[in-house]
Amino acid sequence: MENKQVVCRWSERRKIVQYMEGLNIKKLLLVCGSNVCKMDIYNDIRDLLTRLNIEVIPFSDFLPNPDYGSVVAGVDEFCRNGCDGIMAVGGGSAMDVAKCIKLFARMNRDTDFLDQERSDNGIPLLAFPTTAGSGSEATRFAVIYREGKKLSITDEKCIPSLVMINSDILNFLPLYQKKATALDALCHGIESYWSVNSTDESKSYAAEAIRLVLANFEKYLSGSSGVNDEMMHGAYMAGRAINITQTTAGHAMAYKLTGIYGFAHGHAAALCVDRLWIYMAEHINEKELCADERGQGYLQDTLAELACIMGGNKAAEGAKIFHRLLESLELEKCEYSEENIDILTGSVNAERLKNHPVRLSEAVIRQLYTQMMRD
Repeated sequence: MENKQVVCRWSERRKIVQYMEGLNIKKLLLVCGSNVCKMDIYNDIRDLLTRLNIEVIPFSDFLPNPDYGSVVAGVDEFCRNGCDGIMAVGGGSAMDVAKCIKLFARMNRDTDFLDQERSDNGIPLLAFPTTAGSGSEATRFAVIYREGKKLSITDEKCIPSLVMINSDILNFLPLYQKKATALDALCHGIESYWSVNSTDESKSYAAEAIRLVLANFEKYLSGSSGVNDEMMHGAYMAGRAINITQTTAGHAMAYKLTGIYGFAHGHAAALCVDRLWIYMAEHINEKELCADERGQGYLQDTLAELACIMGGNKAAEGAKIFHRLLESLELEKCEYSEENIDILTGSVNAERLKNHPVRLSEAVIRQLYTQMMRD
């Protein structure tokens, strides 16, 4: 899949300025979380935009799990101020909100945006990621919620045209966010690699992402800024991988888990990938469970390749290595609740399960959630 993005380090100001001058933006909606507004980089970005004679309209009215109403408010802000460009500064939530505002900004505001046909409105969308995790700056996907229900938006037109990278910003992330966002990137790479939609290109991106995250994880958590570039690049490559394949059952099972227990998204995804990988390794020889059209042999080879990328040899070792990594992070576990198991089992998106290489019945999904809580 061709990638037409321009990716610049923040230190490459001249290149960034030249690109933005070519866009001729006069008023820019700056979509960022409230915490980002307190950071030095926020002022640096605003200073750059001021030097370019771009008026900045800040927008921070959204939650970590942004809802449709926040996007509508963002569209209203964009239109009321006559904006002609959008920049997202933050993690996955800011990116998702900005992407949806870009897609909906020229639509009829008297009709539900989700019911309208999307066309290329020409509004520039720029991205400045502040975590090494979601990889959203590289993808055509956005996630928002309405009345507690997850809505997945997929559109090539919402991929940011310019991505600005400043890895120094990772030094200010709390330890838990470092763990969760790095796990998100790692899970993106793993799920993309085993997806039924994988290609040679996506596997190349996913393998690079996994190796980068694993090689630098320990130093990253210990506070070494020398590995920040590698972690951000790993997250970006994982984003490029899932842009081709989408995610699989790990993310499908994680969304409601985040809502119920308040875990960060990467934390929840890792708990699900952990149980799924163990299950897959245990059932790899059951031909009837293989959902990949390339066959059981292909799936066995894929899991063996994943194990090698993780630093093991046999297919089952990949699952063990991931489990040991997750245990070493000492993250909070899910409190056991039959009611929550019922809710979680009924929440899993059946469409996303079609991307998973091993068939999962409702009973198996329930079993996996149960094991997760009793582990």
